Amino acid sequence: MSEILTPEADEQLPLKQFTEKAYLDYSMYVILDRALPHVGDGLKPVQRRIVYAMSELGLKASAKYKKSARTVGDVIGKFHPHGDSASYEAMVLMAQPFSYRYPLVDGQGNWGSQDDPKSFAAMRYTEARLAKYSEVLLSELGQGTVEWIPNFDGTLDEPKILPARVPNVLLNGTTGIAVGMATDIPPHNLTEVVDATIYLLENPKATTADLCKFILGPDMPTDAEIITPKKEIQQVYESGRGSIKMRATWIKEEGDIVITALPHQVSGAKILEQIAAQMQAKKLPMVEDLRDESDHENPVRLVVTPRSNRIDCDAVMNHLFATTDLERNYRINLNVIGIDGKPAVKPLAKMLSEWLSFRMVTVRRRLQHRLDWVERRLHLLEGLLIAFLNLDEVIDIIRTHDEPKKELMRRFKLSEDQADYILDTRLRQLARLEEMKIRSEQEALEKERKDLEGILGSARRLKSLIKKELQQVVEDFGDARRSPIVERAEAQAFDETELLTADPVTVVLSQKGWIRAAKGHEIDPATLNYKSGDSFKAAARGKSNQPTILLDSSGRSYVMATHTLPSARGQGEPATGKLNPPAGANFEGVVMGADSQKVLLASDAGYGFVGSLADMQTKNRAGKATLSVPKNCRALPPQYVNDVNKSWLAAISSEGRMLAFKVSELPEMSKGKGNKIINIPSAKAAAREEYVLALLVITEKDSVKIVSGKRHLSLKFKDLEHYMGERGRRGNKLPRGFQNVDHVELIAGE
Repeated sequence: MSEILTPEADEQLPLKQFTEKAYLDYSMYVILDRALPHVGDGLKPVQRRIVYAMSELGLKASAKYKKSARTVGDVIGKFHPHGDSASYEAMVLMAQPFSYRYPLVDGQGNWGSQDDPKSFAAMRYTEARLAKYSEVLLSELGQGTVEWIPNFDGTLDEPKILPARVPNVLLNGTTGIAVGMATDIPPHNLTEVVDATIYLLENPKATTADLCKFILGPDMPTDAEIITPKKEIQQVYESGRGSIKMRATWIKEEGDIVITALPHQVSGAKILEQIAAQMQAKKLPMVEDLRDESDHENPVRLVVTPRSNRIDCDAVMNHLFATTDLERNYRINLNVIGIDGKPAVKPLAKMLSEWLSFRMVTVRRRLQHRLDWVERRLHLLEGLLIAFLNLDEVIDIIRTHDEPKKELMRRFKLSEDQADYILDTRLRQLARLEEMKIRSEQEALEKERKDLEGILGSARRLKSLIKKELQQVVEDFGDARRSPIVERAEAQAFDETELLTADPVTVVLSQKGWIRAAKGHEIDPATLNYKSGDSFKAAARGKSNQPTILLDSSGRSYVMATHTLPSARGQGEPATGKLNPPAGANFEGVVMGADSQKVLLASDAGYGFVGSLADMQTKNRAGKATLSVPKNCRALPPQYVNDVNKSWLAAISSEGRMLAFKVSELPEMSKGKGNKIINIPSAKAAAREEYVLALLVITEKDSVKIVSGKRHLSLKFKDLEHYMGERGRRGNKLPRGFQNVDHVELIAGE
């Protein structure tokens, strides 16, 4: 094992032991002295030192402002030996009303804005003093309430903690990252927190659920809504961990959407940037204009102008909530240093209970400190009264004795303190009315002593005093809740198809699997320009916001976003560039339309079924097994079925046989092999000796054109009676000369 030697080489430590101890020491320092707040005053050490240094500089709320650099200099020079910029940033945060619910510092100058909290001026330009609320932390500091510890160089003392009169740890909240742990405490409303604290004071066994009747949830320094359900907020308080969600508020004004409040710590400039980026990417076609009308009277006023009055503003905002910082999650982790000096995540009831324990100790120490002072003062007044009643003798002793102090103590049985006090008394205080003043002060102090002893001796009276002081803080600093708690439906972003314009398009597929899209439905796909050795195979007409669905020879279906297809002005691109069909498979057909559109899916083995476009859709690049195709067979191009009950199916085999029957005889399925359409012996199908050459879905108004070489045969619907039969039959032979079919066309009737 590696070892490390001390300079004197008289002690050896294993490297593992040394590094482990060094890292643990560092970790505990960061946790206890840097990153986590104390449950008592809710402050981190740097914040506590800033507030204390400002009070020592006399920067009370009624004092004149002083340069921030003066305060920061005192903080880092006397108490916090770290960077001036870090100390100044901590001070800035305590002065920003959009960061702190109850600011501790009253700043003058540029202290940043909600749009850019870091845009504050340098400390040599800004001025500051303590805010009035800081009295809640400082007013009892010199009354024996807290422990004092030496500063970093041992030349001064600083308070270990400030004697907060309310649970400040919840009121302003804090965030911090330590070693292996972090804290995220949101701000809360003073009135709600005090009401819950008083309830817990009177009902020590109260649960977090009971306290949640008073503390409805966090209260950020913004008017945006908290949309987390109350039950979830209660669960967060019960565990000490979780999250809440905030959402911007907006109104409709003369057709425009006006955003009036943003979530906590969200920048309006960033929101505009996020919305503008979507507009540039053509993901917000329903928004025409965007502008910032914020000013001093309206700190947040972002205006979104829809393209027309027909636009659903609620849907637009729902999309923006889901895709921008107009809706934001906030992590909650109630991790604080407890009254035992150890960091821990505490449920709400435990946190307030510990604060009450801290407060009771603080008030007891304050009362005891005052009682000690009162008793000492009474003791001194007793000696002074003796001296006053024997004034001539006292003066004579002082004038004639070498050690008047000892003589006074001997003569009048005084204590050393009383004798010192008499000797330090000025002659002007020996006036004729002084006896009345002494006796009057004695009476008042005796009464105060009895009151103090009564409170210290009665738990009930002590609780009443704490309650009264809490209520006084509410009177001085309490306000209404700023962040309303409103239950809202979850925000949903627009589907990509909803954002697209519904323009008519024609998607064209070539024999070699190249695909492209042409605007409009009037184009003749056969006349387009194709690559050498390639030609037209299939086309589908639909809208640009509908998906393009391809079917390959193995029966797998694929989806491509129509608006992403290349223009028909060029030769397109291979569909395999975006899709991954199995080896040897070729694209057989293309379809478009509404999800409910029915289609006939069949293989050339003579099996098929009726499905819908929705059943064929998938997000998988490798497609979806929609049609089961027997071995050595292939899928046929899908056929549209507009009305199952009024449509007929004509199937023609490679041997010139034709069978027609109602489409309704086929099953409706989402996937599978389907039922037999026309009887082709399986041996012939496997050897490709006979197979289905063509399938046509026809109505009574349509006719069928059969082409064989240079000859063609047109069959009207009534001419198909000869070929009609039950599904799955062999069908009848086509007329002589047309049994060797080249291709079949459907001629739509008027």
